[in-house]
Amino acid sequence: MENLKKKINVSNINKKFNGQIVLEDISFDVFEGEFVSMLGSSGCGKTTLLRILIGIEKPDTGEVFKDGVDITNNPPSKRGMGLVFQNYALFPNMSVWNNVAYALKCQKLPKDEIKQRVDDVLAIVGLTNFANKRPSKMSGGQQQRVAIARTLALNPDIILFDEPMAALDADIRMSLRKEIKELQKKLNKTMIYVTHDQEEAFSMSDRIIVMNDSHIVQFDTPNNIYKHPANDFVKKFVVHHLDEKAQAILDSTK
Repeated sequence: MENLKKKINVSNINKKFNGQIVLEDISFDVFEGEFVSMLGSSGCGKTTLLRILIGIEKPDTGEVFKDGVDITNNPPSKRGMGLVFQNYALFPNMSVWNNVAYALKCQKLPKDEIKQRVDDVLAIVGLTNFANKRPSKMSGGQQQRVAIARTLALNPDIILFDEPMAALDADIRMSLRKEIKELQKKLNKTMIYVTHDQEEAFSMSDRIIVMNDSHIVQFDTPNNIYKHPANDFVKKFVVHHLDEKAQAILDSTK
């Protein structure tokens, strides 16, 4: 990957809450157009790391660089990143169209530009025919696509996902997983995706950050993690969990 442009560089991040170490000496690079998952069990630090990337949390020490510029102290609105939440965070009293348009209206963009952007992203996520519906009349998978459209409308060059499928059933997760990956390839967006689901990470990612107990224990391609786990934790948490499904997942991503 030496010829690829670094989109994100995280350097020596440390974070404590109430004296407890949450992140310790975290460093990694993400390249432009790459899909990277942060995989780990609850409490390993992955969501805190995501919140530091977007600017909701500040590290105690360390830096975050985007396109070579130090953004460690920049507010979320000045980072050119978008965040898709687990719980959709849609306005129930607004139509799909107005949910997607809301942040653009707050930015006081011209009406014709707002209309163009909203119509374009609804077409991208396949929701043009749902523009006038309320979120409460839609399935969980459809609501999550509205949330993705809302983020896309802001035209971020990096999109972060915080366990976006945790509340969805297995069939919807499977189809939405494919849609997000196809969307990433189509738009060539850099995406960083937090999950505790091994199959999800393996089926979607170019590379996976495996986290345990506040540390990165391996950062590699799905194939290398499966064939060459860095330690016993990775072997147990990833390889043993996937078992016979792993090769089929790896084959399907080729």
